[in-house]
Amino acid sequence: MPSFHNGAVEIAYLDEGEGDPILLVHGFASSKNVNWVYPTWVSELKKNGRRVIAFDNRGHGDSGKLYDAAEYEIGIMAGDISALMDHLNIERADVMGYSLGSRMTAELALREPQRLRSAILGGIGIGLIEGGGPGENVAQALEAPALEDVTDPVGRTFRAFADQTRSDRRALAACLRGSRRLMTRQEAAAIKVPVLIAVGSSDEIAGSAQALGKIIPAAEVLDIPNRDHMRAVGDKVYKTGVLDFLSSRP
Repeated sequence: MPSFHNGAVEIAYLDEGEGDPILLVHGFASSKNVNWVYPTWVSELKKNGRRVIAFDNRGHGDSGKLYDAAEYEIGIMAGDISALMDHLNIERADVMGYSLGSRMTAELALREPQRLRSAILGGIGIGLIEGGGPGENVAQALEAPALEDVTDPVGRTFRAFADQTRSDRRALAACLRGSRRLMTRQEAAAIKVPVLIAVGSSDEIAGSAQALGKIIPAAEVLDIPNRDHMRAVGDKVYKTGVLDFLSSRP
């Protein structure tokens, strides 16, 4: 598995296929494999003539684990995307995030729009601005001695997922606390790159895709029918919509 260093942090990534590059940025407590390889995103994009790059966020998967929440500020995490692009000598690419990965992607779209051909924001709607999703309850659940000690239902869901993926729970708790900064409405309105917002119709974590779509100029919205936050990731409607969006880019 290739890796590179952004400062002191080792970032593990995959780089497969040939064609126009697309970078994939996974969600909180997930990994490049869980979010993108196993649901066949990588193989589908390669099949459609794309060079696919996916990496493990700091604190996740095979990348370096950090325990200071300040190391997970959303701007720092977004900087890992552009650092990987620099490492691979990619000036500009499509970038698709999911959940936390979409917040990182939106931050990069705002700060370094010249690096993005387009931004695909999966699993995030108005929550990008208004918040929601995992909070301190989840951080405490991750730090609990055992799953049996967690009574909060949302906390139990994330703790069980972290246990299943054998994640470093202390690093995840630090990430959750450090990456909470929301984007303001004015910042979202200043995003000028082409954007696709893709959210499951039963997703209670992301917030309304339509509401965010009204704020980001010329954003397109893709509803993923009857899918919640976890089950939307591998959905065929999501994949077809993304491929159509990518093919329509100049």
